[in-house]
Amino acid sequence: MSTSSHTIAVPDLQIGNVGSVVNMVRKCGAAGEVISTPAQLNDHSKIILAGVGSFDAAMEGVRDRGWHEPLTRLVVHEKVRVLGICLGMQIMCRSSEEGKLPGLGWIDADVQRFRFPSGSSLKVPHMGWNTVEVTKANPLIDAGDGEQRFYFVHSYHVVCRNPEDVVATARYGYDVTAAFCRDNVYGVQFHPEKSHRFGMALIQRFLDL
Repeated sequence: MSTSSHTIAVPDLQIGNVGSVVNMVRKCGAAGEVISTPAQLNDHSKIILAGVGSFDAAMEGVRDRGWHEPLTRLVVHEKVRVLGICLGMQIMCRSSEEGKLPGLGWIDADVQRFRFPSGSSLKVPHMGWNTVEVTKANPLIDAGDGEQRFYFVHSYHVVCRNPEDVVATARYGYDVTAAFCRDNVYGVQFHPEKSHRFGMALIQRFLDL
């Protein structure tokens, strides 16, 4: 497989099926590659962090397999564009109520569990299709494209300390961050790879940046 500077790296952090993300990248006409070692990061133009599962397990994988330093060097210092999906979005934050380990800290945000009043009929996790409201012009989701619907599966949600970082919200009992952007760091709580044409459009926009 090609490892030219135009391919998209999808690190295998052992936190879920990265294959479906790579397949979506390829459907958009780009060269996506699952990479298993941090050294391979240098051969790619963009990074997608994807995953499902628990926050601490993800951060243990990042730390113990040697991903932390090279990822941070590329994203923070060399300004390589990165897209976090679901758990991949959450580990880019500072901390999570789900675990005790610190996150990557690339964005000034924390992760909280859904909190509903006693007797609420809403269930956790938030699972299924939901509409997303674009709250700020951004490169990932175009409000001019009409109603935006994406597939969600999550029990925790990101709370940005800087409201300017939030570019889209979803309502599940209350408004929660569906997407954030800060410089070269992008995150979405939903699963574009499971969101059909809406997800493909978002991935295409990220690839075109």
